[in-house]
Amino acid sequence: MSQSFDHDDRPEATTVFLAAEAALLTERVRLLREQLADVDARIQETADRLRRRSAPCRP
Repeated sequence: MSQSFDHDDRPEATTVFLAAEAALLTERVRLLREQLADVDARIQETADRLRRRSAPCRP
């Protein structure tokens, strides 16, 4: 978890803490998915360039 949470017997405090952690994790997942999509696009572009370069030249 992103922050320290000492044992707390109050369910309300635990609920708030867990909801905040869930929100942070959800945002992190969203950012990671965006970054993966960017990497995937760059991989595709590179693969396309390599295919074009390795294609036999036709007169």
